Amino acid sequence: MELNIVNIKGEDTGRKIELTDSIFAVEPNDHAIYLDVKQYLANNRQGTHKAKERSEIAGSTRKIKKQKGTGTARAGSIKSPIFRGGGRVFGPRPRDYNFKLNKKVKQLARLSALAYKAKNNEIMVVEDFSFDAPKSKAFDAIRKSLKVDDKRSLLVLKEIDRNVYLSARNIPRTEVSVASGLNTYSIMKAQYLLLTESSVEQIGKLYNE
Repeated sequence: MELNIVNIKGEDTGRKIELTDSIFAVEPNDHAIYLDVKQYLANNRQGTHKAKERSEIAGSTRKIKKQKGTGTARAGSIKSPIFRGGGRVFGPRPRDYNFKLNKKVKQLARLSALAYKAKNNEIMVVEDFSFDAPKSKAFDAIRKSLKVDDKRSLLVLKEIDRNVYLSARNIPRTEVSVASGLNTYSIMKAQYLLLTESSVEQIGKLYNE
């Protein structure tokens, strides 16, 4: 599969780049995508939720009324879950939501996500660029030139570029990643995948090892 390379002004450079079929044209596996996204979201959960049970509630331990003769159910503690202000029954406890996923499943998920983007023509290859200093206005101008300013986009770089990252940090619906840090969730979440020319080569090296 070949794509035209455009510059940061959105103009065709007249050059083309080949997207490897073994990466961008695999048969997508929806279940692998589901598992990888599920793991990504689960691993990002803090799991610090906690509710007090009846043994942890501050309150008197005296018997609040006599056992018999009231015409209502017996009650032994004001901390009972049936009373307002009482403890919670089987409330949430701190826990770890992380779970393991095999490397091959994760790789299949990422390849499937990339294949979906290629199949739906949602990939754009841009000439490598950089900034002398962080400037959100310059980055926003690039998005407008590429006509993705009203869409959720993911820019993929070959390696970390601090100035580009800081320029995009405060712009809504925009995310910047390096080729080695791509994840299925970010790929599927983006409406457009903006690959720099050097990142395409880097992705080819990473997934063809």
